[in-house]
Amino acid sequence: MARKTAAQAVDDQIKDQAFSELTALIEESDKLLKSSASLVGEEGETLREQVAIKLKQALDSVSTVRERSKPMVDATETYIGGHPWQTVAISAGFGLVVGLLLGRRN
Repeated sequence: MARKTAAQAVDDQIKDQAFSELTALIEESDKLLKSSASLVGEEGETLREQVAIKLKQALDSVSTVRERSKPMVDATETYIGGHPWQTVAISAGFGLVVGLLLGRRN
């Protein structure tokens, strides 16, 4: 089995962090919404402010992940742009193997 490169490990770590933050945000928002059913007036306004803060945190988290993953996306685009025939050959080989495997099923 191939070992992960440092870039892949960092990418996986970033994804895991973002998903855990978003999961926590969803859970907190769900709790706030359930507790807000009976609140009106000043308490309701406070709750809405808390939800707005949590949503802003989620948007910031998503944009942070996007910024951190941009170098990897750029590197991939650069490689593909610099090696178009290798990319075509790899894609064609992969398609051939998948076609052969699917053809053998019938």
